[in-house]
Amino acid sequence: METSGLAEWRFGAANPALEAASRQSIRSLVRRVYDCLDTSDPRPVAPFGHGDPSAFACFRTAAAAAEAVAAAVLSGKHSRYSPAAGVADARSAVAAYLSRELPYELAAGDVVLTAGCNHAIEIMMAVLASPGANVLLPRPGYPTYEARAALCGLEFRHFDLVPEKGWEVDLDGLVAVADERTVAMVIVNPSNPCGSVYSHDHLAKIAETARKLGVLVISDEVYGHCGFGSKPFVPMGVFGETAPVVTLGGISKRWMVPGWRLGWIAASDPKGALRGQEVIQSIISYCGISVDPVTFVQGAIPQIIANTDEAFFENAMNVMREAAEICYQKLNDIDCTTCPHKPEGSMVVMVKLDLSCLDGIDDDVDFCTKVAREESVVICPGSGQGMKDWLRITFAVDRSLLEDGLERVKSFCIRHAKAKEVN
Repeated sequence: METSGLAEWRFGAANPALEAASRQSIRSLVRRVYDCLDTSDPRPVAPFGHGDPSAFACFRTAAAAAEAVAAAVLSGKHSRYSPAAGVADARSAVAAYLSRELPYELAAGDVVLTAGCNHAIEIMMAVLASPGANVLLPRPGYPTYEARAALCGLEFRHFDLVPEKGWEVDLDGLVAVADERTVAMVIVNPSNPCGSVYSHDHLAKIAETARKLGVLVISDEVYGHCGFGSKPFVPMGVFGETAPVVTLGGISKRWMVPGWRLGWIAASDPKGALRGQEVIQSIISYCGISVDPVTFVQGAIPQIIANTDEAFFENAMNVMREAAEICYQKLNDIDCTTCPHKPEGSMVVMVKLDLSCLDGIDDDVDFCTKVAREESVVICPGSGQGMKDWLRITFAVDRSLLEDGLERVKSFCIRHAKAKEVN
């Protein structure tokens, strides 16, 4: 075709920061595993790769929540644009909900509504990305933090969680990687991907460490109240007097509705440090140039919180406790996998893979791609959470499929086991 006098197309060059960020996302990791499935396998796929229990009837949301959303839509009052920080009544309802377990009251002005918890992570990483700043992230952790930090040019450094201590933070190691440019540390409690729940004492030590360093604590509590072990869930905001806390949360996990995309950022800051540094205003400013959570879901939030019966939550955690027990027992019955800590919260667990027991398996990614191809089981490689030769397994799955899928993993490991040497 004749192109004389026309310029070459100038668009299409890859954005290196976007490519680096996308490689670290859970969706990208799990998608690559899904791509390895044998579509001719008649067995149902066992989806152990991501935390979305909503597909299963045993994890269906409360009828009161669904009714509240339907009523909000039918009212005709919630079709307009939302204010940048969220609808006032919804912010007030979330503030009251979070205040139930705090030693002080949050106001509506302390809460900003987001399009899910991932959006809250995006906002916080962008707000903190001043030139030269760095944040401290847990390893293993939730890779969206790394992805979002990388995309906005915010340096991140890792501190370790200790499996032998219930995945507690290695506080000495955390202090060692901090410097005068560190602005925040992130904790995830209950933990994704570890399935642990932090004690009151450990959270107090985290707050004291943050105060000594002069940094804020970003507490990811999207799995808040999703605990079923011996330790009760304690919100990090309890320690807001010690160090300022920004809590990230939402309804996706406790109400089992990740597709509704309603999250929040809440400032537990009784001494006013965050407002003094204009962090809250920066969050709202970012929301002004970002997406809004769906307005009719915001409109339903007061009723969702007020009308959901406690029996719904109790039943959901009973089902989750049973699933966690099945997962823990069956994984420890496989020669090449070990759970160093029994899950007591969230809906995921980290599993150590012993490659010395297996023949022809190179690493955790190779394990996951091959078990997907041969057994139609999707598992997230641990390397995506910073833990090479580990696995992250989601157990929020219908019981029969959970048991069947774990039996398939066992069969895979037996089939690929190294032959034992005969003396």
